[in-house]
Amino acid sequence: MELRQIQYFVAVAEEFHFGRAAERLNIGQPAVSQQVRRLERELGADLFDRSRRTVQLTPIGRELLAEAQEILRAVDSFSAKARKMVARESDTFRLGISSALGRRLDYFLDALPRHESSTRFEFQTLGVQERLEELRAGALDAAFVRGVESAPGLTLLTLWYDPLVVALPAAHPLAEKPALHLHDLAEIPLRIADRGQNEVLYDSVLLACREAGFEPVIGPPFTGLQDTLAEIGAGSVGWTLVYPTAMSAVSSRRVALKRLVNFPITMRMSLALRPDSDQKWSSMLSEACSRVRRQVAEENADILGKLN
Repeated sequence: MELRQIQYFVAVAEEFHFGRAAERLNIGQPAVSQQVRRLERELGADLFDRSRRTVQLTPIGRELLAEAQEILRAVDSFSAKARKMVARESDTFRLGISSALGRRLDYFLDALPRHESSTRFEFQTLGVQERLEELRAGALDAAFVRGVESAPGLTLLTLWYDPLVVALPAAHPLAEKPALHLHDLAEIPLRIADRGQNEVLYDSVLLACREAGFEPVIGPPFTGLQDTLAEIGAGSVGWTLVYPTAMSAVSSRRVALKRLVNFPITMRMSLALRPDSDQKWSSMLSEACSRVRRQVAEENADILGKLN
């Protein structure tokens, strides 16, 4: 038994005419007659009395009509629900993020056009490589990635640049300087997360140090920003790096924050997209990135200006 046979049966029963039923279904009358006959053979009973000039339902046909109509209503309900689910899914924007975006994520969302406010955002906090893999696989629509300069198969839109700031003991002689050159730190142990924890940051910092003419001395393990800053403030000789947005976390007078001359270590935050992304979304995201980039540049300039 096929669904179309039930549809044809209901149409004939409601129109009381095979020809009008065919017009309503937008198919030829022979096809309607053929499928209704097949349905009757499968049921082993006549649904219509064809001995009269007008089409009449048999007693069995009258009893089955209500159930057939209910089946078609259920199919319509099923289809409508599926369409709503597809529409809702298409209005969901899946975004891969890191756990340290803070208010910068608000800047991004605020920069999107207001007429897209019906879009539901779904956030997934993943490692940077996981974000890129999920994006390539289609499980994400976009992803924030920091320090990534190229991602094969993906497009990178620049969101902002973060110049890193040095944190070192306030009692150290270098803390007297208004700003530091990176090579000033050559003899001081560097406190940084190991490469397995943050490959992009680790490689960027070591490359910058080498370009400044020295191989950094890796100090004690980095045990998280707050713990590391507390140890530096307590007199542990060493230096670490802080993002501008994390400078507010440095509350101890025993820790000094110093700007690096010419910003030798700057981390780029990008929004990664697939090249086949919806053109409308790509355009809106590009505009949003431009607005966020300007806003963050102004914010960073204000934050770093307070170090002078």
